[in-house]
Amino acid sequence: MDSQRSFLVIALAIVSFFLWQEWQKDYGPKPIAAPTSVEQTQNITPGSSTTGSNGDIRLTGDDAPSQVTAPTTPSAQLVSVATDVLNVQIDTSRGDIVGVTLPEYDLTKDSDQPYVLMRKLPGFEYTAQSGLIGADGPDDQTNNRQPYQFAQQQYQLAEGNDELVVPLVTNFNGLQIEKRFIFSRGQYDVRVEYFIENQSDVSKRVQPYRHLVQNIDNGESSSMMMPIYRGAAYGTSEERYEKYDFDDMAKKNLAINTTGGWVAMLEHYFVAAWVPDQTTSQRLYSMVSGSKGVIGTRSDVIELQPGASTVVGSTFYAGPKQQDKLAELANGLDLTVDYGFLWFISQPLFWLLTTIQSFVINWGLAIIIITIIVKGVMYPLTKIQYESMAKMRNLKPKIEELQARYKDDRQKMGPAMMELYRKEKVNPMGGCLPMLVQMPIFLALYWVFVESVELRHAPFMLWITDLSTKDPYYILPVLFGISMFAMQKLTPMQVTDPLQQKIMMWMPVAFSVFFIWFPSGLVLYWLVSNLISLAQMLYIYKGMEKKGLHTKKA
Repeated sequence: MDSQRSFLVIALAIVSFFLWQEWQKDYGPKPIAAPTSVEQTQNITPGSSTTGSNGDIRLTGDDAPSQVTAPTTPSAQLVSVATDVLNVQIDTSRGDIVGVTLPEYDLTKDSDQPYVLMRKLPGFEYTAQSGLIGADGPDDQTNNRQPYQFAQQQYQLAEGNDELVVPLVTNFNGLQIEKRFIFSRGQYDVRVEYFIENQSDVSKRVQPYRHLVQNIDNGESSSMMMPIYRGAAYGTSEERYEKYDFDDMAKKNLAINTTGGWVAMLEHYFVAAWVPDQTTSQRLYSMVSGSKGVIGTRSDVIELQPGASTVVGSTFYAGPKQQDKLAELANGLDLTVDYGFLWFISQPLFWLLTTIQSFVINWGLAIIIITIIVKGVMYPLTKIQYESMAKMRNLKPKIEELQARYKDDRQKMGPAMMELYRKEKVNPMGGCLPMLVQMPIFLALYWVFVESVELRHAPFMLWITDLSTKDPYYILPVLFGISMFAMQKLTPMQVTDPLQQKIMMWMPVAFSVFFIWFPSGLVLYWLVSNLISLAQMLYIYKGMEKKGLHTKKA
């Protein structure tokens, strides 16, 4: 098979792949301004509770959490917390996280505004809620309670300190509750702990929950060339990573029992996640409540005898999709860096890319070097491809002779062709194998460049200031088209059909147009790959000509 036919296969594969991605209809919200005040909107709790005849807490609509209107709490305020990597706002009515800003990440390239991940504004909500429900829980929908009390309204991680503790305190129906947010320097994960003491003379039963709430549709959508997933995901002891988008929520409420696990909301380079105690039983749930999607996890009921106390903890993460950090928090949480079905190729490539970058300190140079490595590893296959193509050209007269001899007998032509290939030691599919190997690598690198937050706003040189976005002047796609045209000239097509010839002639133009929307880092990779291929072709053809094999069409 000649290279032009292989290029056509690649083009059709790419088109099919991205058309399939377009059907997924994933969404990616753009950050908006940070919240400035508490908005008295609806709170969502994981079901109302009743006490059964056996004394167990039962949640009404167990797999379909309900929406309730929170009691009016005029005294509720925002507590602001600032660390070196997080700015967080906590609503004291229930201790919910209603704002998260990431000062280490710009809103846009060279912007002086930080990236706002979570916020609660009129018409839009993206928050992290948690609490204690059950017959004696203060956050049950039937209970009217006072907001948490706090010592100060603003907290700042002091220079030289590695930890900051923000305590909120309340007393409800004989339960003394302290909700602690524990922040660490340089960390995007926050430890959220409940210190609960039963100060009454009767037993108390509560059930911890935590979930994420987000508006389903904010009017922003991904494009065909940048199919960014926006929605929920979860992990269990059996399934490390599963997407559960808002359409899934609308069709069916998630209801899974597991040990440990996690739930998350994703938006391109960033993730918010709840990670409960990984050794305890959890109930993962979801729902659609009005215009909001909810995904969460609920722990088993805790019974406290009079005078008893306990500590219940979980981890909240809000920040960039840093794979190594996420992998430490929960099994499969690192897969929120979604490399798709080729993750097993993308992850090693990402590791190699970051390792190279740690030495060269430039992501563009790292991409060039990894391209050289990939092409070097694939050189034996490339050599097989071009040698196979040359042998097929040399066999063309004999093939045409067989075709003329058996033009009226197709049954005899097939075996005669196979015998000719065996005798001449030619594999007619030898030119396809390298292309079939390169295609998964191409797609795997595509997801590395699209999904890896490390490449977000990463500059290369000259006009390429962000390798994660398209070339602003389309220079790299044009250079790629020229390199592809040069490869065509070096291996002239053998097809005689005029229509096929025109398709092949316009292939470089079609690819250049496709690559206009691709991340410039990916186009840089493919351009360098083509240049290396040109050099390899010249070298291989020169060696074959010395052996008497024709490398060009006669």
